[in-house]
Amino acid sequence: MNVENIRLINFRNYKSLNIELNEKMNIFIGKNAQGKTNLLESIYMCATGKSFRTNRDKEIINLSKGEAYIGANIKTGRTQKFIEIKMERDKPKRIRVNKIELKSFKELYSGLNVVVFSPDDLRLIKEGPFERRNFLDMSISQIKPVYKHNINRYNKILFQRNNLLKSNKSKSNIINLLEIFDLQLVKVGTDIIISRNDFIEELSKKSYEIHSALTLGEELKLNYISNVNFKGKNKNDIENYFLEKLKANANKDLITGTTEVGPHRDDMEIKINDITARNFASQGQQRTIVLSIKLSEVEMIKAEKGVYPVLLLDDVFSELDKQRRKYLVQSFNEMQTIITATDIMDLTELEKENKTVFYIEDGKVLQ
Repeated sequence: MNVENIRLINFRNYKSLNIELNEKMNIFIGKNAQGKTNLLESIYMCATGKSFRTNRDKEIINLSKGEAYIGANIKTGRTQKFIEIKMERDKPKRIRVNKIELKSFKELYSGLNVVVFSPDDLRLIKEGPFERRNFLDMSISQIKPVYKHNINRYNKILFQRNNLLKSNKSKSNIINLLEIFDLQLVKVGTDIIISRNDFIEELSKKSYEIHSALTLGEELKLNYISNVNFKGKNKNDIENYFLEKLKANANKDLITGTTEVGPHRDDMEIKINDITARNFASQGQQRTIVLSIKLSEVEMIKAEKGVYPVLLLDDVFSELDKQRRKYLVQSFNEMQTIITATDIMDLTELEKENKTVFYIEDGKVLQ
């Protein structure tokens, strides 16, 4: 799996760019704020239809222009796809796959899987549950496209249920109507819970092994935290419990105007040696945790898809010690890797690797 080339027009600080990429290793060198992360962002968008930096597409368009464009040729085995994304300030973005326009970015199945690792990923540990849910949703959607459909469906039902809770209808009418939404929410929500539980269990196993190798014995564990009781239960039991809890919480939901039960309140607990990482892990430990999780995600995509994803590494080498850099380099052999750094000297471990080096300055790329 690899990105053969990428073309950008008015994408952030890139007015016009068209480059061919090495199918193995690509290194982009440049000072801060020159456009290195922007390039990774464009590749990520071709895979997912969304940015990993913002939910507002208009922020991606060059400040002096009214629209932006991304075009990329993707190769997976013998299959090739041409992905195009067009963004305009006052219109929804448009995505085409092999010249066929999709109704929504939610329909995108590009065939391209990516894993991005950047200093901002420390938010996975330091920030609240939203960051970890977002990580779960993006990661599982790449492995199982039906999960992406379920998340979109769940969020739509949840939005409608919350609007009903805030409406001016009588309490009895609202309670009656809630039953309709509750049945739908439970059906889709249970599938999400099961998918998240399965994913976190496998991610925990793999990241435990990688983290133990990196730290010579520290134990990393990931636990799924949900307010819907799913432990040891089959799908039917989870649905029944979920529905009962929604009904029991209905009066409280009416007071708050929001739904307090369901996978939209989920979290993923991260522990080192049975201590919560968010409260006690050092900066170095946090980086190692995230590296372990990201490399585990790479292996899970390979196991599911049969091919490695494209690995995007944004200014991370200088923040890892020699042992962790060496471990990371050993992971590159069988996948396309796109690396950014401020100085080629930060990448001495890559001197003997087959690679293409680019230099970025103010949205211009030289080879």
